[in-house]
Formats: sequence, structure tokens, C-alpha cells
Amino acid sequence: MKILVLNGSPKLKSDTFRLTEAFLKGLNRGGEHEVRIVHVRDKQVAPCRGCFGCWQRGDGHCVIADDQNAILDLYRMADVIIWSFPLYCYGMPSLLKAVLDRTIPLVKMRMVQQPDGTVRHEPLVDFSRIHTLVICGCGFPHWEGNFNGLKQMCKNCFGKPDMVCVPETPLMNVPEAAPVTEPLLKRFEAAGAEYAQRLTLSPETVAALERPMISAEEYIRNVNGG
Repeated sequence: MKILVLNGSPKLKSDTFRLTEAFLKGLNRGGEHEVRIVHVRDKQVAPCRGCFGCWQRGDGHCVIADDQNAILDLYRMADVIIWSFPLYCYGMPSLLKAVLDRTIPLVKMRMVQQPDGTVRHEPLVDFSRIHTLVICGCGFPHWEGNFNGLKQMCKNCFGKPDMVCVPETPLMNVPEAAPVTEPLLKRFEAAGAEYAQRLTLSPETVAALERPMISAEEYIRNVNGG
């Protein structure tokens, strides 16, 4: 399989990407898959201009001459796309959102109504063969509302992606938290192996990955220096 990982963290040392790396370790344990990791922070991807020049050209590329077209080429060839990023203002970091905004060259202007009533642009590529996984971490303690907006956006953009939304990820860079972070990394590695077999994650696996490492009260107390 061809696996494309879009790391949207602006930071060189990303708490969320540590989880993604553990997942990839399990996913490609036998080394049989082709894994391409794009660190978006290292790329030049301008915001979408809304010019729709891509729809006039219709060749699956953007009219802006930057790194996005190379990303689009990887995107269309991938069997699995993993979006890995920290939660910023209840959504994607802006540099990764620019990548998402500029995937519109992969669809046509023509609109098609789906059986469920939603309306989508007719695709230029076969999105049905691409499996999408979202791995997102946040600095808040557990609260279901943390990720509600993001989940709806991803559902609208990707159809039915697998999503793993993890609270308390700053604990990943706290050495004293190793007794709770190391087991989580092991669970992510096991989840990667599961995904390699099934190309999806069971609800039980997702629940185990999203389970808070410590209580909300303890987390808040530590963050606040108490």
C-alpha cells in the first residue's frame, strides 16, 4: 500500500506526531508498505485564492506554483491518507487547513446530490479507494465537545474517516508522565497493526486510544501549577 502522512503540526517536536509514529510502527511492522511523510511546516503552501483556475484547467493541479501540486500528486496515488495534527481553536492548524482547502483541484465544479441529501463536487479521482484516518491531539482534558466541530468538518470533507481524538497530549513531553504515556504509545502501535489488517479501527480500539491518561482534575491542577 501507498501511505501518505500529512503532519500538520507547526512544531518540530509534536506530541500528536509521537502517537502517529507509534501507529506507523505497528502499521508497517513488516516494512511492506510505502510510507511518505509530508511535514507541512517545511512546505510552501499558500492559502487558496478562490480563483477556480484549477477547475478551468481540469488537470488536477492548482494554478499557484508552490509545493501543493506535489502534495496533490501524492494524494491521488495514496491508498491510505493519515492526517496528523494538534487541535487549534477546535479545528486544524492553519498551515494544514491550507493544504485541505487546496485539494479542490481534485474535484470538478459540477455538483452531484448524494442519496443522503448532501451535495458534493464530482470527483476527478476515485476517492472511494482512498482510506482516510485522522489522528488529532489536544491540550485540554477530556471533554467530548473538544472535537465536535472537527469531527463534523472531517465527516463532510472525507466521508466516513476513521478518527482518533486524544486529550491531554502535552503529557507526551513530560518525562514524569511516562507511566501513562508509554502504555498509550503501545496501544497506538497495536492499533496500527490492526489497521494494517482491516483498514479500519474497531470502536473498542478507538475508545482505548482516546481514553484520558489522567483525570481532568489532576490534569488541570498540573497545568495550572497546583
